[in-house]
Amino acid sequence: MKWITKLIGFLGLLSAMASATCPAWSSVQAQQEMAKLNEKLRKWDQAYYQQGVSEVSDATYDGLRGQYNEWQHCFHPSEKPKQPQLTTQGKALHPIAHTGVKKLPDSAAVALWVKSKTDLWVQPKVDGVAVTLVYQQGRLVKLLSRGDGEKGQDWTEKSRMIPAIPKTLSGPLANSVLQGEVFWKRDNHIQKIMGGINARGKVAGAMMSQSDPALLKELGIFIWAWPDGPADMNMKLETLAQAGFPLTKMWSTSVSSVEQIELLRESLFTTPLPFVTDGIVVREALEPAARYWLPGKATWVIAWKFPPAQQIAEVKGIQFTLGRTGKVSVVLRLNPLQIDDKQVKRVNIGSVKRWQALDIALGDQVMVSLAGQGIPRVDEVVWRVSQRNKPQLPTDKMVTPLSCLFFEVWCREQFIARLAWISAPEVLNINGVSVRTWQQIQQSLSLKHIFSWLTVTQEELLQISGISPARATHLWQQFSQVRQQPFNRWLLAFGLPLPRAVFSTLPDSQWSHLVARDEHSWQKLPGIGAVRAKKLVEFVNHPQIAALVVFLAEQGIRGFAD
Repeated sequence: MKWITKLIGFLGLLSAMASATCPAWSSVQAQQEMAKLNEKLRKWDQAYYQQGVSEVSDATYDGLRGQYNEWQHCFHPSEKPKQPQLTTQGKALHPIAHTGVKKLPDSAAVALWVKSKTDLWVQPKVDGVAVTLVYQQGRLVKLLSRGDGEKGQDWTEKSRMIPAIPKTLSGPLANSVLQGEVFWKRDNHIQKIMGGINARGKVAGAMMSQSDPALLKELGIFIWAWPDGPADMNMKLETLAQAGFPLTKMWSTSVSSVEQIELLRESLFTTPLPFVTDGIVVREALEPAARYWLPGKATWVIAWKFPPAQQIAEVKGIQFTLGRTGKVSVVLRLNPLQIDDKQVKRVNIGSVKRWQALDIALGDQVMVSLAGQGIPRVDEVVWRVSQRNKPQLPTDKMVTPLSCLFFEVWCREQFIARLAWISAPEVLNINGVSVRTWQQIQQSLSLKHIFSWLTVTQEELLQISGISPARATHLWQQFSQVRQQPFNRWLLAFGLPLPRAVFSTLPDSQWSHLVARDEHSWQKLPGIGAVRAKKLVEFVNHPQIAALVVFLAEQGIRGFAD
C-alpha cells in the first residue's frame, strides 16, 4: 500500500537523522548544553501558559523542543522525551480537562494512525487560544483559558464583550461544556502566503488585558469539542450550527482515506479562510466519555501541521568559498532538512563580515527559509552553544582580484570560479560547460592558467573520465568557436575592473592601447574615479596579466597581437 511505502521512507530518514545528529560532546558539555536549553524552554512555556505570550515563533519553539529531545535521545536514551511544562497562574478548574492533540510529522505517520479507524473528520487547526465554555440552564456562566489543561484563568467577563460567543443557549446545549478556539477573525486569509501574522499573540493579549480592547469585537469562536455530546457527528455539527456556532459545521469534512486528508490539508493551506490556521486536525467521531479525558492523553484526535515556511537546523560545518575575484563567502553545512519540496543541506550566508555579525559557530541552531527562486537563506540564529568553535579564516594571499590566474593547489576553488565566469553567456558564452565540467577538465588536464583550454585537443577531451565522446566533440567545437568573440568580451573574461556599462562603449580595440593609458586617461571614461583608475593601471601592467596577453596573442585572439 502507498502509506507503507511512505512509512518505510520516513523510518529510513529517521534512522539516517538519528546517526547524524548526536553532537560530539563530553558528558559534562552535554549536561551544560541541555540544562541551558531546558531552562529557556521552561521560561517560554511559563510565558505562554501563564501569560498567554508567545516569546518566540512556533517554528523556533517546535524546532528547539525537538532538538532538546534529540539530545536527550543521544545522551540519556532511557529517559522519555520531555513534554512542555504546562504551568498556569489560573485557579479555575475545568469541568472537563483539555487533552491537547498530538502532532504527527507527515503523511506516513498519519496513515499509521488512521489505520483501522472509521468515521474520521478533518477540521482546520485554528490558530488562537483554547478555551472552555460552560453553559448552565441556558446561560454562559464560565469562559476559562486552557492553562495547563486542568486549570485555567477565568475570562468570563471578557466573554461578554465578544459578540461572536452566544451568551444563551437552549435545547441540548443549555447545560453543556464546550471546548474551542477564540480566534482573530480575518477576511480571505491564505495561510501559505500570509503566514501566522501573530494571530495567537493578539488574541491572548486582548483576553489578558486589564482594559477592554476593541479587538475583542473582532474575535470569533470555533468549537472543536463537545464532550459527552451526540455520538453522531452530523447531529453534533447541526446542533452547534443551530445554536450559534456555524463554523464547526462549515469547516468539518468527513474523510475515509489518507489521500483525502492530504488533499484537504493542501486545500486549507492555500484557500482563503476566515481565520489563521497552522494545520489540520483529524478526529474520530466516536470519543471516550468525558470523565476519561486527561491532558496529553487523547488517542482519538491528532494534528498535522502545515509545512513550515521556516525550519531550524544545526550547523554541522562552516566552509569558506572563493569567487573569481578572491571574494570569500561563508557556507554553512547543515543537518539535512526539508522545506516545501526542497531538501536543504547547505546555505550560503554571504560575506565573512555577515558571518561574524551573526556570530555562528559549530553546533548552533539557525532558522532557515527559502528566498526567491527557492534559494535557502539563514534568517536568524535561534540558539548558540556555549563552546564557540569556529574555523580559521583563509589567509590574505587567497583573497586578491589578481590571484589564481595561474593554477596553484591552494587556490583551486578561485581558479575554477574564474573558469566558470569565463564560460558564462555574458562573457565568452561557452555553451554547455558547467562548474563540474571545468573540475573534470582541470583534474585530468591540469590547465596551467585560465586560458589554457584554448590549446586543448579533441583527443585530450575524449580521454577525460565522465565526458562522453559526443560531449567531448561539443566542448572542442565550443573552445574553437570562442576564438571569434570580440575584444571587449575577452576583457570581461580577464576580469578587467571596468564598470559593466563601459565595456560595450570602450573605444580601445587593442590591448596595447589599454597599457598606454595612465590614471588620468582612464578617468576620462564614464564611471571611473581616481581609485578605480589606479586599479586599472595596476591590472593591465601586472606580470601575470602580461603573460596571459602574450598567450592570447600567440593564439591569434583579436586585439592582443601587435
